[in-house]
Amino acid sequence: MTVLETKKLSRFFGGLKAVADFNLRLEEGELVGLIGPNGAGKTTVFNVITGMYAPSEGSVQFLGHEVGGRRPYLIAQRGISRTFQNIRLFKDLSVLDNVRIAYHFRSKAGFFSSVFRSSGFRREERDVRDRALEILATVGLEIRQNELARNLPYGEQRRLEVARALVSGPRLLLLDEPAAGMNPFEAGRLMELITLVRNRFKLTILMIEHQMRVVMGICERVVVMDFGETIAEGRPEQVQNNPKVIEAYLGKE
Repeated sequence: MTVLETKKLSRFFGGLKAVADFNLRLEEGELVGLIGPNGAGKTTVFNVITGMYAPSEGSVQFLGHEVGGRRPYLIAQRGISRTFQNIRLFKDLSVLDNVRIAYHFRSKAGFFSSVFRSSGFRREERDVRDRALEILATVGLEIRQNELARNLPYGEQRRLEVARALVSGPRLLLLDEPAAGMNPFEAGRLMELITLVRNRFKLTILMIEHQMRVVMGICERVVVMDFGETIAEGRPEQVQNNPKVIEAYLGKE
């Protein structure tokens, strides 16, 4: 089953074409890498898919429905979650509260139920807490639940971002440079985590990453962008030896 499909997707900023005629199809359960030099347009693709930018041209279909140009919270409700290149945690809140907050748009309790703490509200709060603790256990942060997010080591802050993206129960997970700034040991553990959550939650994953060890180690297919355009696509070993990819990263001989 096709989870995500973009057709002739383009995004302009004035006279700058950040993404041009980008075509991508993700099948259910795939783990695909999106790579390219800085400024290639990778994060712009993520921003269009998640509704932060509207497409200038083309379409974005998720589970057969057009989502291009819809508001980010509506796209999230449909089942697309993401992390960001720069960590965006609520650093003065606890680890547990960071994850609980991410579940807010699934809440069914209304204003008066919340104010008067009705039985339905209290039951929902227990369910949200249980769900958050389950996700924290999955990413190895359950014992850190009461610590402030700012006190976590860098690698664990990245794990917390993944946990926050998972708690709403997405079908598609977008990871924007999840291994950025990680040492080889942390990157190795992250690779194990991404594989674990993909299998456990039956996710489809699209990942931007610059650490080639991570990309080549876990991605089944790789899409390469340069100057907003797709220049190569295929298995990791295929794109690794593609002359256009080598030129994009290293320049002409």
